[in-house]
Amino acid sequence: MKRHWILLAAGLSIAGSAHALDNAGAQALMKKDGCDSCHEIDKKLIGPAFRDVAAKYKGDKDASIKLQNKVKKGGTHVWGDIVMPPNILASDADIKALVDWILTLQK
Repeated sequence: MKRHWILLAAGLSIAGSAHALDNAGAQALMKKDGCDSCHEIDKKLIGPAFRDVAAKYKGDKDASIKLQNKVKKGGTHVWGDIVMPPNILASDADIKALVDWILTLQK
């Protein structure tokens, strides 16, 4: 019986972390979905650095939803005059995972 609890606990641990991205996983998604064409983690490229995005939305309980919508639909005049086009390549799951990871980068 004890063995089954250990296996169950290990399985839950793995399952619980399956949706959380580490830096390598996030960078792979950024490349796959084209985010790295305009964004970097620590410095402004065409769009803002992801750390700056995290800082701007720090403490905003709706930040994840707002940013997921921004990635899906695009937008302008949030970070200046540069237009962020809608990301039609990324799945909803990829967008959520990446946005939630970005929000962990708060300074």
